[in-house]
Amino acid sequence: MYSINRSVVKFFVLFPMSFSLLAHNTHEHSDVDETGLSMAEERLRLEQETQENPFVLTPHKMNYILPYTKTDSINRGAYSNNPSWQENFEDQEAKIQLSLKVPLNYDDLFLTDDALYFGFTAQSWWQIYSSNISAPFRESNYQPELFYVAPTQWTHFEHNFGWGVGVEHQSNGRSEPLSRSWNRAYLVALWEKDNTAFAIRPWVRLSEDAEEDDNPDIEDYMGNFEATAAYKYEDIKLFGMARNNFSTHKGFIELGITFPIWKRLRGYIQYSDGYGESLIDYNHSQRRFGIGLALTDPI
Repeated sequence: MYSINRSVVKFFVLFPMSFSLLAHNTHEHSDVDETGLSMAEERLRLEQETQENPFVLTPHKMNYILPYTKTDSINRGAYSNNPSWQENFEDQEAKIQLSLKVPLNYDDLFLTDDALYFGFTAQSWWQIYSSNISAPFRESNYQPELFYVAPTQWTHFEHNFGWGVGVEHQSNGRSEPLSRSWNRAYLVALWEKDNTAFAIRPWVRLSEDAEEDDNPDIEDYMGNFEATAAYKYEDIKLFGMARNNFSTHKGFIELGITFPIWKRLRGYIQYSDGYGESLIDYNHSQRRFGIGLALTDPI
């Protein structure tokens, strides 16, 4: 079992918005909760207490259910091969994300206190309000990933830094002409202090045969990197994520806020704008607003 009582900074999750983190034993900062831990350290402590329990599933990225979302531009063009769907899509739909991870080592692998994880994230966009077409799932995305994290003792101006590396596959599991997929290798750099965290995750797309590539221009819209941030004020948590391609100037932003409702359930409000909210929408720009429940925060 890993201990958080050490003077190191460590990535623990790469949350979806694409990060989460850390453990160290210098609690000199002012904006920490009553446990004396920052929000990143508190999550790490709770995960460590249960990660060897076979009856407990450990969250990876955020887990949430948005029973109601509304977009200003539902993507009908991608479904031209299915006119009944295309004509009956509603601008309102539900959105669901489930994300889990498991450690693949419990002892040191290459370095002291390092860790290797397998993570899996599934997202679905459910046309629950489209009664004319029996409320189908319009799109589902599946993202398995393998990532390695290792500690570092580097701190600067009381700020903590960390790093991680991983590979991931993302696919919507559809046949042509709706099939979309790509593979990436990424590096993450992280900064954290008290109840504020920031990460940047550049990636490289792994090449595949041109004949099998369903979306050769996906990087033009999905970008070359992702920047994420999180901030906790009392029991309210704010999140932000941005992707961009500096060559095409196309990108995506997602903003979120969670707040307590009852016990472990939290309210969640999400806003997004840009290209690539889902794989089928990778080259389609839209604005979306959603409200629902968060089962776990990203950090």
